[in-house]
Amino acid sequence: MSTAAPSVLVVDDDADLLRLLGMRLQSAGYKPVPVASAEEALARLAVARPRAVITDLRMQGMDGMALFERIHATDPSLPVIILTAHGTIPDAVAAAQSGVFGYLTKPFEASELLALLARAVGTGSPVVGKPAKQRFPEIVTASPLMNALLDEVALVAASEASVLIQGESGTGKEMLASAVHQASPRRRGPFVAINCAAIPEALLESELFGHAKGAFTGADSARKGLFQTAQGGTVFLDEIGDMPLALQAKLLRVLQEREVRPVGSGQSVAVDVRIVSATHRDLEEAIRQQQFREDLYYRLNVVNLHIPPLRERREDIGPLAQHFVEKLAPKHGRRIVGFAPEALDLLMRADWPGNIRQLMNVVEQCCALCTTVRIPAALVARALRNKPTEILSYAEAKDRFEREYLVNLMKLTGGQVTEAARLAQRNRTEFYRLLQKHALSPALFKTSE
Repeated sequence: MSTAAPSVLVVDDDADLLRLLGMRLQSAGYKPVPVASAEEALARLAVARPRAVITDLRMQGMDGMALFERIHATDPSLPVIILTAHGTIPDAVAAAQSGVFGYLTKPFEASELLALLARAVGTGSPVVGKPAKQRFPEIVTASPLMNALLDEVALVAASEASVLIQGESGTGKEMLASAVHQASPRRRGPFVAINCAAIPEALLESELFGHAKGAFTGADSARKGLFQTAQGGTVFLDEIGDMPLALQAKLLRVLQEREVRPVGSGQSVAVDVRIVSATHRDLEEAIRQQQFREDLYYRLNVVNLHIPPLRERREDIGPLAQHFVEKLAPKHGRRIVGFAPEALDLLMRADWPGNIRQLMNVVEQCCALCTTVRIPAALVARALRNKPTEILSYAEAKDRFEREYLVNLMKLTGGQVTEAARLAQRNRTEFYRLLQKHALSPALFKTSE
């Protein structure tokens, strides 16, 4: 007794493509049900339920996403595959977030569609590509939120779209940027990262764009910047929200013209790189405060990826803690297999304001002090109470050091800016800017006669 061919509702207002899809599906063992509009598709669905739906995105009348939303509202387990000749990465991300089973951009290989359809008919529920663990083995997660984010990464990685990663300090923005690079066609090229908050303003332009010989004191030879070093690969600009405004304008020109001009050079150099940036700041608020260029924001934020904080994905705490034990225990010469149940419970209930960076620090403290095969609750409690300063981000630690340095220098010179600037080897104008940045008035340090 033969099994009936799975029926597939195919929706497209292009008659030729509808006929071609029908032939391909029929030859692959499916029963195609072709219709020319979303409205006709809804009428067919009211009569009989297919095993899957394939729909074009852009159609006259109701489009493919609107059709999906109508289907999903009444039958969320019915797999819907969207095809489009007008595909954009933001469309694909929106589709994945909404629960669309799959998204293919024309022209596509028939084998791609048939493989996707086979999974749809076989499972009857959304499964996008490989499991996250197989696609991104370096990312440890058991969280549905993170797996949905990694689905987005898989979609955007294949494109050349600029990506902005947002999330709190310590959530793993650089690791996600590396995942975008490793899943992209540029994976064989360099992945070059720079923290825009960690390099003084006077040096940042040279680091990014390079400099010519003699461009400034100490420039004894020409030097390539990070954009040239990353040729054919990906540039990751971490803490882009802390980039000075003057340099933001130069970065915008690089993105527009796809070429850099080294400091002190009259010649521009073409660059072929993809930009991934990250920040913990609210850039829209920074734009309102005139601290970030709106035109640069839209250039960088073609696709936005948001990493949830650790407190919103507590199912990751256990696997991450175990991963760090396996990584850090040998470093401290310890044989540790994991955590005592009470210790793991403490980890699960902690707030983790420093996110994964703080968790790693807590685990390392425990590994360094542990004398048993399982880390006890007492060590975890001690590490959580200590709230070590190492959980500060580099930018936060640098900012704190800078303020303390200025205070000590102004105390030493009795508030004499000229002398303080000389000792700091900075000109008066720059030194005044630093004082203003930290709201330090020279009058506060004047010694009384």
